[in-house]
Amino acid sequence: MAGRNHRYQARLIWTGAGSADAKAFRNHSRSYRLDAPGKPAIAGSSDAIFRGDAAQWNPEDLLIASLSACHHLWYMGLCAAAGTVVLAYEDEADGEMIEEEVDGAGQFVRVALRPRVVLAPGADRAKALALHEPAHKNCFIARSVNFPVEIAATVVVEGG
Repeated sequence: MAGRNHRYQARLIWTGAGSADAKAFRNHSRSYRLDAPGKPAIAGSSDAIFRGDAAQWNPEDLLIASLSACHHLWYMGLCAAAGTVVLAYEDEADGEMIEEEVDGAGQFVRVALRPRVVLAPGADRAKALALHEPAHKNCFIARSVNFPVEIAATVVVEGG
């Protein structure tokens, strides 16, 4: 089977126009809105440490959330295919960026996903734990980044 190509679209609209002096780097508003066809808008800004609005999603939040969501979706699909019944799934993900360079650039150096999975009574805990590896290897987002994504999973069997 030949590979299939998939395209995704997003539109970013700066929503901070007129709120401050857009000519001054330190004064312009960092607020924006992300739109995609048929989906609710996401209000965004830069991180508060970069003069943004801490109450809105920033690109760094969205990157961490994308890695977490992709791993979750692959893992759940693999569990379903293996007949493993998952009762609950949560992830406490975090990422680390290096200090900014002189020109203001920086980059992530790692992200850690910490999924906590609860299985139905009688489920094979070892099998469910092992499914995190192929989920990670297949995750489109993890395969697309140039830094390590660590998986520290906890899997428990309800009633066990």
